[in-house]
Amino acid sequence: MWNDHELSKMVDGGIPYPMLSDGGGLIGTAYGVYDADSGVNTRGRFLIDPDGNIQGFEVLTPPVGRNVAETIRQVQAFQLVREKKGTEATPSGWTPGKKTLKPSPDLVGNVWKEWKPGMAFDD
Repeated sequence: MWNDHELSKMVDGGIPYPMLSDGGGLIGTAYGVYDADSGVNTRGRFLIDPDGNIQGFEVLTPPVGRNVAETIRQVQAFQLVREKKGTEATPSGWTPGKKTLKPSPDLVGNVWKEWKPGMAFDD
C-alpha cells in the first residue's frame, strides 16, 4: 500500500525491489524493531550480505527521515570490503574511488596518521 500510494509518486514507477508486509510482527520481532504495544514495526533498514549476515542496520523513529544516499554509500563500502576479502577497509565518509585503509596490527592506534577527516581521503 505504501508503494502504491506514496513511493510510486516519489520514485517514477516505484522502488525497483519487492517489499513485504509484516502484519503479525514476526520479522520485526526477529530484528528487534516490533513494538507489540502499538502493533507496528519501527522503521529500520538492514544491510544483509549474500551469506545472510547483517552487516549494518539503522533504526529511526518515524519523525526522522532516512538518508538514501548514505545507505547506498554503505552498500558500496560493504561490497568493496567483501570484494577485497578484508584487505581494505573504508573510513568514515568513504565513497567509491577514494582512499581506503589497509587493516593490520600496525594500523591499530595509528589511524590518525593515515586519515584526517576532510583531508587525506578527499584527494
